[in-house]
Amino acid sequence: MHPKLALLPSLFLSIATIAQPRLPEGYFWEKLDNGLEVVAIEKPKVPLATIEIAVRNGAYTEGPEYSGLSHLFEHMFFKANKDYPSQEKLLKRTQELGAIWNGTTGVERVNYFFTFDHDSLEAGLKFINAAIRFPVYRQEDMAKERPVVDGEFQRAESDPGFQIWYECQKKLWGDLITRKMPIGIHEVINTATPEKMMVIKDKYYYPNNSILVICGDIHHEAAFGMAKAIFGDWASSGFDPFVKYPIPEFTPLAATQYFVKESSIAQTPYEMYWWQGPDYRNDSAATVAADVFSTILGMNSSKWQQALTDKGLATAAQVGYTTSRYVGPINIFVVPNPNKLKECNDEILRQIKMWADDDYFTDEQLQDAKQIMRRNDIRNNEKPSDLPHQLTFYWTSASLDYGTDYINNCMKVTRADIKRYLSTYVIGKPYVAGMIINPEMNKATKASENFKPNL
Repeated sequence: MHPKLALLPSLFLSIATIAQPRLPEGYFWEKLDNGLEVVAIEKPKVPLATIEIAVRNGAYTEGPEYSGLSHLFEHMFFKANKDYPSQEKLLKRTQELGAIWNGTTGVERVNYFFTFDHDSLEAGLKFINAAIRFPVYRQEDMAKERPVVDGEFQRAESDPGFQIWYECQKKLWGDLITRKMPIGIHEVINTATPEKMMVIKDKYYYPNNSILVICGDIHHEAAFGMAKAIFGDWASSGFDPFVKYPIPEFTPLAATQYFVKESSIAQTPYEMYWWQGPDYRNDSAATVAADVFSTILGMNSSKWQQALTDKGLATAAQVGYTTSRYVGPINIFVVPNPNKLKECNDEILRQIKMWADDDYFTDEQLQDAKQIMRRNDIRNNEKPSDLPHQLTFYWTSASLDYGTDYINNCMKVTRADIKRYLSTYVIGKPYVAGMIINPEMNKATKASENFKPNL
């Protein structure tokens, strides 16, 4: 959002009201006077309705002193509020509604969602309205929930995959690591107070920084009417949170870094390679090309899979990219053959150098990858309760238009688009490479000596 718009909040809301996004058939959009975007999705397959509310919040809004508190805030959403003054009463109400519910915290989104009988739509909207607008942060609730959230962190730390991921992230993002790590910091989580919860709420939990999605066996006119009646008096912040509290730009990697981490729980070695990739704000075209190319590499017929898994150098060799508003990461995850660690690493680097070659993939493979993505999209659209998750992800990390046009844009990706993506973000660019291995295997295979760049 352009900084100058923050100086004219009322004008911005007036203009934005008529900025109708492109949406698929059966999707309907309105923006309330307070800035809350509402999307109604008519999918009358089964007599159920799903409500999801998402907020532009998460790890990217957190400096070190608040790291992990967006996640704790998400957990506290399901505690006491004005209408349900204890968690017991809140949970009893979810049972009365027959609701299946949950929430997630990511790097750029926090979302809360409920699925229940479509006849309970108005009651469900009132329920989620009370939770998001009128939380009550009781000391006893926080005392119970802090160890729950920290316990998630501790369980993750017992996974060698998380351990190597975490070490790579620290090197990839440097001093801004907390802006990419939703799980947080132990000390911050365990000392969180109700006052800190209110800081998060007062920065980001406003209608003009949120989207409400109502999906299922519904009629959009009735859904919009209920949304206006229930959420219409939710006061706008009067400011753009990302102008008032700007996200710092990530510092580009200065040089490639390799490291080996020993861990007794790493019975099988894992390797990860990470690049700072494109983001929606600056290069949305490359975000789509990245996904198409990753799909090509995932095909059994690809040179990448044939060179690594088919020849026994690795049991898994996955390449991925995460669409982001602020620097999307590109990553390779490999489970190498412990007896061929040097050969595996050498082959990975050899393959990467060839990625942008004209003959690295065929025209048929490019078309097959696009059709895989198209079929996956069709399958993803089969479950109505999943549609709000997809939509709110695009809303937070890209835009509604981006999500609507995504598959069509994938179908338009050319070799030149992929080559530009690779030459801009991967080929010859600095990266972080890490391996986790147990001490005995490290000594026996001399992994620390052999895991290094080809100079």
